[in-house]
Amino acid sequence: MSIRTLLALTTALTGVVAVASPAVAGPGGTPAPAAPLAVAFDTAAQRYDVPRDLLVALGYAESRLDMHASTPSAAGGHGLMHLASNPGVRTLDEAAALTRLSPTALRTDPTANVLGAAAVLRSYADQAGLTDAARDDVNGWYGPVARYGGASEPSVARLYADTVYDLLRAGFTGRGEAVTGRPVTPRRGGLEQAAVLGGIGTLSTDYGPAAWAPASTSNYTVASRPGSHPIDRIVIHLTQGAYSGAVSWFQNPAAQASAHYTFRSSDGAVTQSVREKDIAWHAGNWTYNTQSIGIEHEGYVDNPTWFTDAMYRASAALTRSLATKYGIPKDRAHIIGHNEVPGATHTDPGPNWNWTYYLQLVNGVTGVGSGTVSTSASTLNVRSGPGAGYPIVGSVADGATVAVYCQAVGSTVTGPYGTTTVWNRIGTNRYVSDAYVLTGYDGYIPNVPRC
Repeated sequence: MSIRTLLALTTALTGVVAVASPAVAGPGGTPAPAAPLAVAFDTAAQRYDVPRDLLVALGYAESRLDMHASTPSAAGGHGLMHLASNPGVRTLDEAAALTRLSPTALRTDPTANVLGAAAVLRSYADQAGLTDAARDDVNGWYGPVARYGGASEPSVARLYADTVYDLLRAGFTGRGEAVTGRPVTPRRGGLEQAAVLGGIGTLSTDYGPAAWAPASTSNYTVASRPGSHPIDRIVIHLTQGAYSGAVSWFQNPAAQASAHYTFRSSDGAVTQSVREKDIAWHAGNWTYNTQSIGIEHEGYVDNPTWFTDAMYRASAALTRSLATKYGIPKDRAHIIGHNEVPGATHTDPGPNWNWTYYLQLVNGVTGVGSGTVSTSASTLNVRSGPGAGYPIVGSVADGATVAVYCQAVGSTVTGPYGTTTVWNRIGTNRYVSDAYVLTGYDGYIPNVPRC
């Protein structure tokens, strides 16, 4: 379906993209502009004949459709589409050449960022020989999507593209975009036989659940630890980028950085890039590098939605295993954030990382409780935090069974099960008052962590 959109590209003085949105009827018949991000995807998809939902899924995989204040990722990627300029990936430079927009606009303006990504994808499709008819089938875009990720290893390239197609298959909602799930059968071509990290790929010999995708030898130091270098700390990091992008970046000889392990947000899958005996370059402090294990987590400091229970629990299981193996105390003096390393210029994992919850999991407080919702209404509001003052982010039906991942102290609520300050976290940034949940316990559930 065509859109009524005029996209004006300004000249090199500013490089800013101006969008004239189509008028749609608002309350009382007054014109209301379409959401800017929706218009950006509409415009870019039509201009470069790229499937719109595929473009949105790629952006969601890269950034959750967040510009992150135009700050670059660890791999030098910018914006919600992660246009990058580094020795291995030149999507930002390619976008500038294809759209004639300035690099500044492509880095900082959401509309330009989306337009640039669409232009690059279309150029990859043309180079792959996709005909006009083939471009109408989203399953034929697998090769261009994999190339966009910039991975040098076939298994990592497949991991990147599979992530995008998995989002199309499952559907997702975010930043005003809602993509409905649908059957997809991507044509992987030469990547069909590539190992899938976290699935059938080569497994780590250090930690059973991890896939093995070795970093470039230019990005770590071969050693024989513990030996003369006792391993006495674990350093927690955020990738400031996507999972597959971090794994790929460590394989880029120009990165001059690596970590031992990286965790995925959606399901807690883990990849090892450097052997535990070797020294990963992760802390920015040589002494700490030599005496620590570095663990990356998919996500951005400024967006807590990446910090899922699946990732917390999977990461805590590894940290618990490492602490036992190397005799590291399971406390905050020895399990630290990158920002706590002396001389650190990084802020990760940032204020949204839940240290209390994480350390409880590391120390074996790992239970998940359950309860049944009871409300006089048909549904119970779900809040983004433990209190009635937090925004409503959804609802659960009366009589529904919910999993309780952790419990927090919040505002006082009176409900069918009394008056309480206990709130149950039933998902990522999703809380309901315990006054409305029958758990079999009065207040706190034994062995369920405190948030």
